[in-house]
Amino acid sequence: MATRIRLRRTGRKKLPIYRIVVADKEAPRDGRFIEIIGTYQPKLEGDKQMTLDVDKAKAWLAKGATPTDTVEALLKRAGALPSA
Repeated sequence: MATRIRLRRTGRKKLPIYRIVVADKEAPRDGRFIEIIGTYQPKLEGDKQMTLDVDKAKAWLAKGATPTDTVEALLKRAGALPSA
């Protein structure tokens, strides 16, 4: 099973909140997932914008999960991936 680390949208209209989840590659965006590893709220400022369990993210990356482009940028900002 190929896994991806990606965003799952929650929240309401005009106020998005995203959960950073590990899901099967074939699952729909807001469908079934394996584990929640963090949240991302783009409307907030500063440190409150993102929460991430860095240890879980590193563990899933070690198991072979591939992040999407957006999540990869978020992981670099959080320190879970080395900056290039």
